[in-house]
This record gives sequence, structure tokens and C-alpha cells, in this order.
Amino acid sequence: MARTKLWTPLSVILRRTLPSTRCLVGHSASQLRSFTDYLSSSPPSCSTNSQIPSSCEFDLLRIPNYPRKFFCSGLAEEARVRCWSCSAEAKAVPFLVCESCSSVQPLDQSVDYFQIFGRERKYDIEVQNLERKYKDWQKKLHPDLVHSKSEKERGYAAEQSARVIDAYRTLSKPLSRAIYILKLEGVDIDEEETLDDTELLSEILEIREAVEEAVDSQALNQIQSQMQEKLTHWSNSFANAFRCRKFEEAVNSIRRMKYYERVNEEIVKKL
Repeated sequence: MARTKLWTPLSVILRRTLPSTRCLVGHSASQLRSFTDYLSSSPPSCSTNSQIPSSCEFDLLRIPNYPRKFFCSGLAEEARVRCWSCSAEAKAVPFLVCESCSSVQPLDQSVDYFQIFGRERKYDIEVQNLERKYKDWQKKLHPDLVHSKSEKERGYAAEQSARVIDAYRTLSKPLSRAIYILKLEGVDIDEEETLDDTELLSEILEIREAVEEAVDSQALNQIQSQMQEKLTHWSNSFANAFRCRKFEEAVNSIRRMKYYERVNEEIVKKL
């Protein structure tokens, strides 16, 4: 006798529970892993021979680390985010300021830095566009501009403004942007990692000696120009590795960018 198939393939479950893949865009790798782990460990109680009815759909709100907001329109009403002041429904991510009453909203840690600036989660971005959006947010969020509001909203503004500043500083620099975008993919970079690449170590020591022995700003500027070329090269190397999802190569590129950036900082101090 053929065995009864008790489990539905995960791909089928995903198609049944989510109207489209757009529902998952913008969420971190850890949140998506929590979602798939939940589905794998919790078989549906509904019949596998028919579409899962809405009453038996997986309760995404109970999945660990999955944000209770910005789900598809077909999901529960309580999952939708509303303004704390006027109860207007959020129309888009990020929901930092209410479009209806202009009230600053509570900080939402599930919104990543790319979403804050309305950018696609990718390494190659236009920094000028970031600056324009940064200035627009600060016109709405800066604590000095909400001094007449309630103490609660002033607190929200201070938190939101600080996070926007941190987001801008992180994404506007190639090295910090590379580290951050890998972190979103679940790849952490050890900031205190000891260098074991003897070739790179030897190169860095020679460059630092050249910086120490430089007699004038012209010599320092020449070394700085060389460092910038190296940073550009390894930034491009990271971009290619990240696009191909070769995270080990991406980490290696970051490692080199870190050391060249440190040399650059030493040069700036001497200039």
C-alpha cells in the first residue's frame, strides 16, 4: 500500500499562504528563516487536497522575529499599522511620519536603513539621492522642529532623527554600507579580527612606514590617492561578489577595505 502523503511541500504552502512574493520583500534574512522554519515544523491542520481557507492560514503574527506590520491586504486587520495619534492606516514603508496628521511615529526597528531612504537593498547606490532624502527626513523629524508637540512625540522625533542620521552615515560610506548589507544577509563581520594574510599585512606595514616617513603634504596626498584607488578596486570587488552571493569573497573584500581605510585615516590626521 502506498504511503499517505501527510506533508505538503513547502513551496506549495508558500504559494497558498502568501498572495505574492512581494509580501516578503524588505524583510531580513533572519525573519524569512523564522518564517520557513515555522512552516517546516508546523504542518497545516487543513486538508492538503484543497486551498487552505483563510481561517486555517498560517498565523504569521506568531512567527518569532516576524514584524507585526506591513502584511498583504488579505491578512488580519490587527496586523496593519496605524498612526498612534489619528489612527490613519500606514500607506507605505517606512512609516516614520503620518501623512494624515503629520505626527512622528514610534521607532520601528524592523525597518532597515535602505527602506528609510526608499532604496532597493543593494550595494551600488547613488549617495546624492541619499543626501536629498536625508535632508527631507530631517525637515520632518528634527527635534527642534517638534518642540511644540507632546513630550511623547518629541521623544519619537529624537529617536527617529538619530536613526536616520545613523542610517545616512552607514549607507553613504562604501565600507560601512558593505558591512551593513552583509549583516542584513545574516553575515556578521568581526571588527576585531586579527589579520592572518601575510601578503596584505606586509603591504599595509610598508604603506604605514611610507606615511610616517612622508616629509610633506604632497607625499601624503600621493599615498592617499593610491589608497583611494585600492579602496575603489576592492569596493567593486565586493559589489561583484555580493551580486553573485559569494559571501566569502565579499568578506575578503571588506577585510582589505578596512585596512586601506585605516591607512587613509592616518593620512588625514597628518595632513
